[in-house]
Amino acid sequence: MAYSPKFLDPQVLSSISGLSLRARAVVEGTVTGMHRSPFHGFSVEFAEHREYSPGDDLRYLDWKVFGKTDRFYIKRFEQETNLSCMILVDASASMGFKSHEAPLSKWEYAQCTAAALAYVVLAQQDRVGLGVFAEEYRVFARPEAGGGQWQQLVQLLEKESPAGTTAIGTVLHEAAERLTRRGVIVIVGDFLVDLNQLERGLKYISYANHEAIVFHILDDQEISFDLQHPVLLRGLEISKSVAVDPRLLRHAYRRCLEQYLRNIQRICHGLKVDYVRATTREKLDHVLREYLAFRRKIKSI
Repeated sequence: MAYSPKFLDPQVLSSISGLSLRARAVVEGTVTGMHRSPFHGFSVEFAEHREYSPGDDLRYLDWKVFGKTDRFYIKRFEQETNLSCMILVDASASMGFKSHEAPLSKWEYAQCTAAALAYVVLAQQDRVGLGVFAEEYRVFARPEAGGGQWQQLVQLLEKESPAGTTAIGTVLHEAAERLTRRGVIVIVGDFLVDLNQLERGLKYISYANHEAIVFHILDDQEISFDLQHPVLLRGLEISKSVAVDPRLLRHAYRRCLEQYLRNIQRICHGLKVDYVRATTREKLDHVLREYLAFRRKIKSI
């Protein structure tokens, strides 16, 4: 399948049947030209040498070995060969939201994000697992490597659908405890949660010596609130409906949203957690490629 930026447009992705095909389409655009994993270098404990490949970080060339063998070798580190990555996906009811203009729901976009990230990790010979949660974990597959792992994770994602409320603090705490070795925990969701609970959960991940990455998925309409006529808003995670005129609330809504987004970013920045925000109308391969390029750059400094 030839890579085409148009193919990765969410509008086109929505017409593709099956998460496996969608994720493969995203990955093809994301990993093109990627010579080294953005997740390697997590630890500095030396493990072994390997031959130099174009694109490797020249800082890790072992000049002593070159002097003895006249060949270039790269120092590899323990975590480079044994990285564990856990991808946690919010499947609470609010993730099922999809505005009329959106090609994908937040859940569908999150599914594809998780599957694409898992593919990238496995392609670098590392281990990846999956957690799907709302009030508690519905799925918790521990990190594994190997060719069959990706398809298994995709199948687990496809079986789930959004329902229930989110207990973000509890599920993050549990994930950090279940991972028995240092790793990377990626959380994908809309984060319409108690931010105090989110902060506590992220702090525990940090205390447990894991690294956290937040992928924040929103619908464009949740940001713009550009409805033009009176509507009946129905709660997805609470049994309540309210009739509103969006034109009267828009300014206050946007002000509250901006404060909420600033608070999430503040929490992540304070805990040194990578924060990536995307809407369901953004090209997912572009979002992932930008983040992975940023991560490789930061890790090489």
